[in-house]
Amino acid sequence: MSNHSLVRAAARNNAEWCAVMSRSHGSAGAFEEEAWAAASRTPLYYPDAVTLLPGADAAELVARIDTAAPGASVKDSFADLDLTGAGFRVLFDAQWVHRPAGAPATASDLAWDLVDSADALRAWALAWDDGAGDAHLFRPELLDDPATFVIAGRSGDGRVVAGAVASRSDRVVGISNVFALDGGVDAAWPVVLEAVHRLFPVLPLVGYEGDDDLVAAVRHGFEAVGPLRVWTDPGRA
Repeated sequence: MSNHSLVRAAARNNAEWCAVMSRSHGSAGAFEEEAWAAASRTPLYYPDAVTLLPGADAAELVARIDTAAPGASVKDSFADLDLTGAGFRVLFDAQWVHRPAGAPATASDLAWDLVDSADALRAWALAWDDGAGDAHLFRPELLDDPATFVIAGRSGDGRVVAGAVASRSDRVVGISNVFALDGGVDAAWPVVLEAVHRLFPVLPLVGYEGDDDLVAAVRHGFEAVGPLRVWTDPGRA
């Protein structure tokens, strides 16, 4: 696939994951040609809209989300919108990333499995959260989605010490929420990549990263394929 095709596939995959997370919190969104959008507020860290094509109509996009209350956000998948007129500001810029299908270059000393119960998801979420107070974001309803795979990397005593979420689409697998309790994401990528290679041996990986996490992803075989931007109104810092 060309970089343009990869970005479109990554944007669609990410929108599908945002839709799954939002449904687990009771916020129903809808896919249209230019964007996915939810009329009610989505969970913390998850946008109210994700553009699927370049050149989306900004006014129509903003009209599909709740801007009456503070806290709206938009994932501008092609970094080509100007939402300042609607009262938004840029929250951050990042890069879509892609990695061809294949095993990790570095072996991990962690075992892995898929989270398959509410108790296991709670343990995973507490490790991902690492005391920040946001573990409640990951609800058991996520486990009902057939395209969502929560990967746990475990130490020798069985504790969750690393992990990620893999979201399968027709042509790609999206990777998000990569974490490790020690050693940063460099400690997580080998076990995550091993799990994804076992689960989806022929599908390329996509996601988005910025700053140091982007540098780490590149070290583990990803390449940047295009910019994205997240906009927020002043109520969502």
